[in-house]
Amino acid sequence: MSGPDAGIPSGDELKEALAAAAADELTIGQERVVELLSYIIVNLVEHPDEVSLDILHQEGRDVYKVKVHPDDLGKVIGKGGQTARALRTLLVAVSARTDQRLGLEIVE
Repeated sequence: MSGPDAGIPSGDELKEALAAAAADELTIGQERVVELLSYIIVNLVEHPDEVSLDILHQEGRDVYKVKVHPDDLGKVIGKGGQTARALRTLLVAVSARTDQRLGLEIVE
């Protein structure tokens, strides 16, 4: 690796890709959650170009589905699920401030 930011897409690039894929526009709260999750996850993984985020609306809440390279799955989940639990805790804090119901799913 040539530097800490070599080949890492910015949060804006991920946000734009997500916005293009979404049928409707993202709210400001959704954009901020996407920025937060993409920043954290892109900096955790070895293959940041293969990180994708999708938003599903299920049962009155937004569920953020994170898909990463199979080799990076363990880094996002963490030992005993600690990293995934920490990401969900951050979403609880965000949801308290924005009056949204949020969820996180890590898919293979």
